[in-house]
Amino acid sequence: MSLQKRIVLYILLIAFAIILFFPFAMMILGSLQKVERATSDPLFWIPTDPTLYNFDRILGRSEFLSWIKNSLVLTIIPVISQIFLCGVLGYIFGKKKFAGQEIIFWTMMAVVMVPSQLLIIPKYIMFSKMGWINTYAAIIVPELWTIMGVFLVRQFMMSIPKEMEEAAYIDGANDFTIFFRIMLPLAKPAIATVGTFGFIACWNDLFTPLIFMTSESMYPITVGLASILTKEGNFGIEMAGSAISFIPTFLIFIFFQRYFTDGIAMSGIKS
Repeated sequence: MSLQKRIVLYILLIAFAIILFFPFAMMILGSLQKVERATSDPLFWIPTDPTLYNFDRILGRSEFLSWIKNSLVLTIIPVISQIFLCGVLGYIFGKKKFAGQEIIFWTMMAVVMVPSQLLIIPKYIMFSKMGWINTYAAIIVPELWTIMGVFLVRQFMMSIPKEMEEAAYIDGANDFTIFFRIMLPLAKPAIATVGTFGFIACWNDLFTPLIFMTSESMYPITVGLASILTKEGNFGIEMAGSAISFIPTFLIFIFFQRYFTDGIAMSGIKS
């Protein structure tokens, strides 16, 4: 690539990064602005008198810790389950052969094409009959595994040389030993990618809890913050809560960034 093309590419990338950074900067600056200013003029600004008052207000709310606890429960349990089940299913579809394997797998992939919003009414009717409305089960159970997670792990497993599995069989290892001692450690990048995707999706989910959670004490942080803006119209407190809510996903992504990048890159090696 010539120097001129590289300069143009860098300029475009920097401009794109600035555009993406703008909402984040608005959130941070808005959280440090006085309540009166943030309420009356919720636009992008530089605070003339930065204050942590909004953070004190949001952390002082009795329900805020309950929202955090709900978000942790609704996130950690599905992520752990997704890591395990997607690992097992990815290994089965990537390394094993059985009748109807391709039909089952691509039928599962076809389900991804159906928008989740179309299924929300049938889910609500079914969960209502099961008594799951306003309970953790309505959110956790459908998220115990993810089709895209199975796809990522399957693609990664298919890139692992078959000779490693055959050598383990020769040494007397069974399928469980091969999976837990060989395949799972090798698939760490794909597993970390599934966990990262799952954590971010579950933690930031607003639509599903908004439908199934009917009492404020059961709200996760996303729905709780939306309710604050609806009831009080206080932009500053909303931005302070959003900044606090952003911290877990940011730390997860930073911690698993290397595995995340490797998992995305290597999952497409072999189709």
